[in-house]
Amino acid sequence: MEDVLDLYEEEYDPSYPTICLDEKLVAPHADVRPPLPATPGQAERVDYEYERLGTANLFFLVEPAAGWRHVEMTDRRTKLDYAECIRWLVDCAYPKATCIRLVQDNLNTHTPAALYEAFPPAEARRILRRIEFHYTPKHGSWLNMAEIEISIFQRACLSRRMDCMGTLRRRINTLEMKRNTERRTISWQFTTSHARDTLRHLYPHFKSRLN
Repeated sequence: MEDVLDLYEEEYDPSYPTICLDEKLVAPHADVRPPLPATPGQAERVDYEYERLGTANLFFLVEPAAGWRHVEMTDRRTKLDYAECIRWLVDCAYPKATCIRLVQDNLNTHTPAALYEAFPPAEARRILRRIEFHYTPKHGSWLNMAEIEISIFQRACLSRRMDCMGTLRRRINTLEMKRNTERRTISWQFTTSHARDTLRHLYPHFKSRLN
């Protein structure tokens, strides 16, 4: 926990960007019957029945200090998809960065080994030389600022019904572009000092020993 919190407190350095990564599995729904539009004195009415459109996995990549985010939509949630996402981050999103500090949870696909399963050893090693991993503790995924971004997208475009997967992708791209254009940053206030005070019950207790 303190490793992640200390990282968040460091001054912004574009050569060493801090990127938060998280995933969300979504199952979009479509209307079976067209909703009835709102009228004076009557809210919009939506039928409770819906049609499932399948599932999609969303990789959220967020640089909180720079106000940048990218959402990669994939059909599956595998090590290969994760590895491709990391290669894109290194080669396309941050080709000039000296080192990318990556904050992520302990999901079994979120490992350096995933890159060796996706690419030849030399290519996997090339990518990993540019990544520094910082893992949130077990049951501490709330320390990942990508979850804040996921919550924003959930309220704005993921929870509403749609007619196809293409609509989902367009909604995500539109919101991503809007927030990147406005450079929407995340102001993180919870520090290591706060953690030691408010979460003191999670720390080991030491008893002084007198000789």
